[in-house]
Amino acid sequence: MRRPFIAGNWKMHGSRAQNAELIEGLLLGLPGQVPVDIAVCPPDVYLWEVGRLLKDSIVKLGAQTVCAESIGAFTGETSAAMLKDVGCTYVIVGHSERRTIYREDDALVARKFLAAQSQSLIPILCVGETLEEREKGQTMQVISRQLKAVLDVAAPGALQQAVVAYEPVWAIGTGKNATPEQAQEVHAHIRAEVAARDANIAARLQVLYGGSVKAGNAKEIFAMPDVDGGLIGGAALKADEFLKICAAAQAH
Repeated sequence: MRRPFIAGNWKMHGSRAQNAELIEGLLLGLPGQVPVDIAVCPPDVYLWEVGRLLKDSIVKLGAQTVCAESIGAFTGETSAAMLKDVGCTYVIVGHSERRTIYREDDALVARKFLAAQSQSLIPILCVGETLEEREKGQTMQVISRQLKAVLDVAAPGALQQAVVAYEPVWAIGTGKNATPEQAQEVHAHIRAEVAARDANIAARLQVLYGGSVKAGNAKEIFAMPDVDGGLIGGAALKADEFLKICAAAQAH
């Protein structure tokens, strides 16, 4: 059985006061042990403080991106070693906003994946297609290309210590929603692509859905056999909403 995983991506939201209130609400609402992996990914400037708020809890700390370089004159960047040093367990790589807004290509995403694993961070590798690519029937081709870029340069067993998140770019903040069946179709494709290289790793790989998951739709999305949880955006900023999503994951 794959353990469900819910990761909250706060994006560029929060303040010290808001973060403290959110973490307090999460920790008060969670029992001591739950059969779900849970993480929050605040902006870099809040990582240390949020990590201290999470100390000794079941909620793990994650970052939203990482530099592909290990050290040097890279103004504004944060290395994997630095993320590890402030207590991160996870780091998101290849998020659709990094790919589209900041023009991170497949090769750079692969380098970031390797940088994360070099410091024993668990990468949450994001893959997904745009609306134009979906309308042209290119969804599976795009997903395969994005996965291949990482798998071709990573060690054969790299995905044993990684998570994959499917983000249909066209369903994030657009008002459009992928159906649970559409999510399942792509998740099954991701697992098949990995299985072609290693069936055992594919069977254990956590594959998250990242297309505007909310408390209202989480249950039916998580009921899909190849959906192992969610990479949550806006709903991760409200403790009660995030807790309901975690409960929906626990139910499956």
